Amino acid sequence: MTLTSFGPANRIKRSAETHPLTWRLRDDGEAVWLDEYQAKNGYAAARKAFADMAQDDIVQTVKDSGLKGRGGAGFPTGVKWGLMPKDESINIRYLLCNADEMEPNTWKDRMLMEQLPHLLIEGMLISARALKTYRGYIFLRGEYTTAAKHLNRAVEEAKAAGLLGKNILGSGFDFELFVHTGAGRYICGEETALINSLEGRRANPRSKPPFPAAVGVWGKPTCVNNVETLCNVPAIIADGVDWYKSLAREGSEDMGTKLMGFSGKVKNPGLWELPFGVTGRELFEDYAGGMRDGYQLKAWQPGGAGTGFLLPEHLDAQMYAGGIAKVGTRMGTGLAMAVDDSVNMVSLLRNMEEFFARESCGFCTPCRDGLPWSVKLLRAIENGQGQAGDIETLLGLVGFLGPGKTFCAHAPGAVEPLGSAIKYFRHEFEAGIAPTSAAVPPLARPIVVGA
Repeated sequence: MTLTSFGPANRIKRSAETHPLTWRLRDDGEAVWLDEYQAKNGYAAARKAFADMAQDDIVQTVKDSGLKGRGGAGFPTGVKWGLMPKDESINIRYLLCNADEMEPNTWKDRMLMEQLPHLLIEGMLISARALKTYRGYIFLRGEYTTAAKHLNRAVEEAKAAGLLGKNILGSGFDFELFVHTGAGRYICGEETALINSLEGRRANPRSKPPFPAAVGVWGKPTCVNNVETLCNVPAIIADGVDWYKSLAREGSEDMGTKLMGFSGKVKNPGLWELPFGVTGRELFEDYAGGMRDGYQLKAWQPGGAGTGFLLPEHLDAQMYAGGIAKVGTRMGTGLAMAVDDSVNMVSLLRNMEEFFARESCGFCTPCRDGLPWSVKLLRAIENGQGQAGDIETLLGLVGFLGPGKTFCAHAPGAVEPLGSAIKYFRHEFEAGIAPTSAAVPPLARPIVVGA
């Protein structure tokens, strides 16, 4: 995995002033353990939070910073923290770190956990102090075996140093932290499905309300945050709100920096910490180096498999939630994928929808039945056996599985790339319709929503 400098064109060195997440990384890619982490100002923010800040002041600082969730949804972190109950008599609360990272084409949290495990622990420690949670869990994707090994070692180091456990830093505050490896389901990225899995139940999303802040793990107030989100907390506490906001580019409504990346047949696939507001073109050309020789950019996804496709003409969009929304899709995880001109979009979408159909929890009918239906139609079109009306049926499924139509956001994310692929590359879908096929009777397929 590559992680280059803040500005590869002019080789600006990573520093604490510009790279709050990655400045401590070692050049050899090895993990930064406790002694080295503390030598690089590690746990200084935690000491400040425990010694100089009231718990409510920590929450307000994070809220004022504009930090938003880095897992894809982008919900304001301080607002989520503010939903936790203020009642001091509720003495059992939980903090969960969502480290499932099952989104295809996304690996940013893995890098943080493998190379900077203490940054995550410090972020969770400060967050636990703010939220008055006495126990935390890192719900980790089961395939991340190296991350699990490094996190468990870092937890033991922190315990031995008095940074976890009883009476942390002499404050009277107790916080235990455990690494829990999941069984490997995409749906566990949804916070209530994660909670069910942690409790030993089937990983189905829960009905909301009640929200986890009121009724979470084992019925107690619970806050769930993403790995990258929690890793931002120490720098915000250490260096302040104004500094953190100043990191973003002009025009960006999102604050701070973001781990962004590019994969596919680009010259320099990798992962970089960049300010919100850089353009997709900067990310693609200056950092990823453009397409490899012999390939041309056909389309790209800005943030994981659950985001809509964009065209090369959209590369000038700014990489923040509102900037990407202006060109018709979502920022997602911020790790982009380049689709080259040799790829057939029908085959690509069939592969994606097979994944999403397999990973559906099966709880609600539109998702359980609609996604396999899309796979069946796409497979027929891919083999040149599509029937007249199949494209309209696929568009109908995009409408029926869209936002607000299913129990959770799994199906809307699954069909967003499908709808955008048909929008921009309909001719490739039409090429798979058998020339002698008869139209399917209208009642045999969904009505196209909005038609």
